[in-house]
Amino acid sequence: MNVSKKAAKRVRKLPRPVLELFEALLLDLSKIGPVQHEWPNYSKLTHGQFHCHLNYSFVAVWEVVDDKIRILEVTYAGSREDAPY
Repeated sequence: MNVSKKAAKRVRKLPRPVLELFEALLLDLSKIGPVQHEWPNYSKLTHGQFHCHLNYSFVAVWEVVDDKIRILEVTYAGSREDAPY
């Protein structure tokens, strides 16, 4: 599991409660994989790219970098208004 440099910068600016939700999402992604049906507003965006809401205002976007060895990368975490979809 990787967090892109750009996403890491945004994560540092998240409010504490949202940061805790983001950390919980990272654990779920590590344990379960990219498909996260139990997270609010989870959906597949494009081939290998997914997103979910952390709460009403914040989202996370991740993608499958290598399906064979299960590498995922979080490419965005922040305001849903600025989300790249």
